[in-house]
Amino acid sequence: MSKITPIRSPWKGTMTPRERFNRQMQFKSVDRSFHMEFGYWAENYSQWDLFVDNGIKHEHQANEFFGFDPIAQVWMDVWMNPPFERKEIGRKGNKIIMQDENGLTAEVPESGLSTIPHYTDSAIKNPDDWKRVKEERFQMKPSRIPDVEGILKAHPSTREYPLGIDCGSMIGRIRDMLTFEGICYMWADYPDMLEDMVETCCVLVEESLKHVLGKVDFDFATGWEDICFNYGPILPPSFFAEVVAPRYKRIAKMLNANGIDLWYTDCDGDVRPLLPIFLESGINCLFPYEVNSCTHPGELLDAYPNLRIMGGVDKMKMIAGKEETKKYLESLVPFVERGGFIPFCDHRCPPDVTPENYLYYLDLKHALFGGKM
Repeated sequence: MSKITPIRSPWKGTMTPRERFNRQMQFKSVDRSFHMEFGYWAENYSQWDLFVDNGIKHEHQANEFFGFDPIAQVWMDVWMNPPFERKEIGRKGNKIIMQDENGLTAEVPESGLSTIPHYTDSAIKNPDDWKRVKEERFQMKPSRIPDVEGILKAHPSTREYPLGIDCGSMIGRIRDMLTFEGICYMWADYPDMLEDMVETCCVLVEESLKHVLGKVDFDFATGWEDICFNYGPILPPSFFAEVVAPRYKRIAKMLNANGIDLWYTDCDGDVRPLLPIFLESGINCLFPYEVNSCTHPGELLDAYPNLRIMGGVDKMKMIAGKEETKKYLESLVPFVERGGFIPFCDHRCPPDVTPENYLYYLDLKHALFGGKM
């Protein structure tokens, strides 16, 4: 394996990455901002000469290449197990008809370009379908139990980087399994079934957490929902308050009892209608916080003093060029200085951001946030 030669050195500092991350997210003084990014589209690795010429083929290599602060996460087996078989089931013009791991039938481009698939069918259409799939694929079993010894070996207590624990998804992955339209029909036609799906996801997380909390010293918790689009959540806030929030609270109680008081969920789109519910339920950090579907992160940080944000750098400004990038990053300075906010591209960086503009962004980010905060 060829060795990666970094193009940027790690930012200098007097704290370990772990100490810096924890203090910054607790609104305490730090030597400088924690420096990270959320990664890149798959196309960047073939379209950016910067990556191609330097042999950068995946995110881990990119993180080393740009000198980012290390951060890690432990993933748990809290979703469908076993998944459906991913396979081609037909062709339609220049489209491939696939069955995916969630049991969905989808049309995807024959070209292989990254795009949102067009879903045409789901394995779950009624309570009988769910009963069968739940019995086959959503039971707690020995193979799901986290390997604590392996985790401790990979992430010893003496580590100098922050470590997160995956808390799964209460509703976002259910949406994946049912489709956008499907989850709306289930909410209207089979609300008890939909709540049982949420409860099942929660129990898998709870049962898995029991094996690691108190044994591994985690710094934060993570989740994934992606249940919002540019006009707000797919289902009404009342559904989240009545069905999802009680499950969040059960998980938050376990996390808090074991010293974990930072929990982010990855939810794109306009999260504002759900944000009070998230905060009241124990999720106190947004990630990677898409700006264009929502608002400038400063507006929410001003409105909710205990909110944290990771992300929030408008990728459209990065695409527009250096002047727009500079103006936007400068608008973030007071919020980074306040704490509880780690800035990076508000989703995986697309190839539309030129390598020249990306390097400018990284250098400007260093100039604004790389000194004492």
